[in-house]
Amino acid sequence: MVTLRTLPKVRDSIGFLYFDRCKIEQESKAIAIFKKKDKYVIPCAGLSTLLLGPGVRITHAAMKTLADNACEVQWVEEDCFRFYSSGKGSSASVQRLHHQARIWADPDQHMAVVRKMYEFRFPEPLPEDLTLQQIRGREGVRVRTAYGRMSKATGVPWHGRNYKTDDWYDADPINRALSTANSYLYAVCQAAMVAVGYSTALGFIHTGKPLSFVYDVADLYKADTTIPAAFEAIAESESGDSKSVRQRCREKFTEQRLMRRLVEDIDTVLGYGAGELEVPKVSYLWDDQVEWVEGGQDWQEETK
Repeated sequence: MVTLRTLPKVRDSIGFLYFDRCKIEQESKAIAIFKKKDKYVIPCAGLSTLLLGPGVRITHAAMKTLADNACEVQWVEEDCFRFYSSGKGSSASVQRLHHQARIWADPDQHMAVVRKMYEFRFPEPLPEDLTLQQIRGREGVRVRTAYGRMSKATGVPWHGRNYKTDDWYDADPINRALSTANSYLYAVCQAAMVAVGYSTALGFIHTGKPLSFVYDVADLYKADTTIPAAFEAIAESESGDSKSVRQRCREKFTEQRLMRRLVEDIDTVLGYGAGELEVPKVSYLWDDQVEWVEGGQDWQEETK
């Protein structure tokens, strides 16, 4: 039986791996990647997200092994320009989802989380009398400053964030590199959320998208990860190919200990209780009189 105690821990996993134009099969408790004449064996328990680009063929057995090890699988376009779909394993607990839904639906608690998410990004506390619009203004200045600082440090020209989703190559190399780097960060954040049972759709700042909460959380780390990764990749190679951007992102994620921080930071922002979670029973039944009723039994006998 898979429980929270037997699942591999997210913090110990590799952030992500990307493959395209290959065949993927199961090999014992791992997956084997066959690409041209090369073969790569990847232990599933040590991987949090597998990104699959064009031309990938994957077996049913490989998908089952990935799911058994709580590895998120995402199907994306080449260079991760577009996200198509994801395969999610079942979480061993819904306690975090219930907590997230309760505070998301409460206007006062929802607003408190929004403020916490903005305060997380600033080294000093925000004045309590600031309106949400004023906080957004400060956030805009912070992000523009981060872009300008990295442009000056790397020598990469910066003319503002500008890209079109329907015309990838209309953007300049640094904007394409930023979009690519952000897609890797979104994948890692989504994998961490799904692994512990949070909903990716119940966002607090962003709303209306299946990955709204992913965008909320990713924004907490962009200034320290994807922005410097993209600028450094372009400084190294003007074209900023996806391979160099991926390499820089992995370096930044490792330096920032991102996989170890993600769930803890989300729990803190949402005010989720610390400590070991109780191993859940098979299921509970909702009841209007008591907190919960144990499932998995014949209640007809109880009512006679």
